[in-house]
Amino acid sequence: MTAEKARLVPMVSRLRKARVLTVGDVMLDHFHYGSVERISPEAPIPVLRVERETTMLGGAGNVVRNLVALGAEARFVTVVGDDDGGRTVATQIKDQGVPDHPIVEIGRRTSTKTRYIAGAQQVLRADRETTVALRDDAKAELLAAARNAIRDCQVLVISDYGKGVLSNDVLKALIEVARKAKKTVVIDPKGMDFACYRGADVITPNRRELAAAAAMPTNTDDEVIVAAQHLIKEHGFGAVIATRSADGMTVVTAKGTAVHLPAEAREVFDVSGAGDTVVAAVAAAVAAGIGLAEAAALANVAAGIVVGKVGTAVAYAADVIGALHHQDLTSAEAKLLTSKQAKDRIQVWRRGGRKIGFTNGCFDLLHPGHLSLLKQAKAACDRLVVGLNSDASVARLKGDGRPVQSEAARAAVLASLETVDAVVIFEDDTPLALIEALRPDVLVKGADYDLAQVVGADVVKGYGGRVLLAKLEPGYSTSATIARLGGNKKKESA
Repeated sequence: MTAEKARLVPMVSRLRKARVLTVGDVMLDHFHYGSVERISPEAPIPVLRVERETTMLGGAGNVVRNLVALGAEARFVTVVGDDDGGRTVATQIKDQGVPDHPIVEIGRRTSTKTRYIAGAQQVLRADRETTVALRDDAKAELLAAARNAIRDCQVLVISDYGKGVLSNDVLKALIEVARKAKKTVVIDPKGMDFACYRGADVITPNRRELAAAAAMPTNTDDEVIVAAQHLIKEHGFGAVIATRSADGMTVVTAKGTAVHLPAEAREVFDVSGAGDTVVAAVAAAVAAGIGLAEAAALANVAAGIVVGKVGTAVAYAADVIGALHHQDLTSAEAKLLTSKQAKDRIQVWRRGGRKIGFTNGCFDLLHPGHLSLLKQAKAACDRLVVGLNSDASVARLKGDGRPVQSEAARAAVLASLETVDAVVIFEDDTPLALIEALRPDVLVKGADYDLAQVVGADVVKGYGGRVLLAKLEPGYSTSATIARLGGNKKKESA
């Protein structure tokens, strides 16, 4: 790891101190994944056999998802319609741990984008949305909510997707609200005229947006700098951070400094949402008191992570630290994941055509019986995820004195095994919620269970997966081993 990247590592933990308000156009992103094996007899179009579906916050909602993933405290002011999409947005905002409810405008249609993906190819996108400006009553409610929320935040992010929430008068009022509250304004812009963003501290256009807004070429480093300097002078911006895909990022400030950051991505699957990650990382870092150059460097690393994932993905703080360390995904530390991280990792694996297996247990005092189970499980799939009962869960299931080893120790041992690709600790007594979230292709359990007793078997079989009952190695039991150790202690004391 270079000295410059080593300097960034401790800054990641500082992001937990950040409090950021996001205002903008929320969307609901639906993804339908499947395979195409034939052409429809009704028309010359492919027939997509849908195998799995996901729904997540997009647009400004993806900025919020990235803020939460990085550890920042997020507030969110947005507008939805009085429809199923709006209600789903509200639920997903709550699921992110954000205390705000979206403003509802009657008659408005919540922006929803539905993507149909066959293997690695997107074959269709269907949009449902209203893009007209908000009515006056909704504008007033939005500005009042923003004034209230910004009091406890250090940075205001304005995420403009041109869907009507951020009309010019609303943008001017929001920037004025932030100015009066002495808060930093970071804007992800839209369109060709950036005059509506006048006075922003940081603006984050991509190369195409920069070229259009400045009416200048942006093919080289020097051209990007000149175009950014023009916008800074024209509209009073404090800085421009231009994202340039494979060419990295360029940071230009009103003070005359310019820094170019090479792209960090090692493998690109999907660029969807990378701009949201950049604005979130920059805002969180600035809110945490980190200088703009370092904030941009962290954002550059985070963007490199999300383009290696699928869909509107996010970069977690642990992902960023791992990337700064050039951590291999096969290392034990990188295998320890949260449920959300595991879902992202599984999406990448599936995009590569990998079959996902899942097994679970307490794995207290790992023995040859455990190793045999894990070996059989890995033989049935390409990537094996192990659900591990937390300490509290083990204590409820096994009683006093258990577990013998802490969840951290048990997870570290499992993650060190070549047969295991990911370890996720769960708090419940059963892994049902985790199985529902991860949707493995193969669910593996020991043959001492009947199929009807296997938790999650009906779920996995319901979407076309299979359940494997692994052969047991006789004579091995953690409980029996502990009992024998207890007996030996009594003999020694006698």
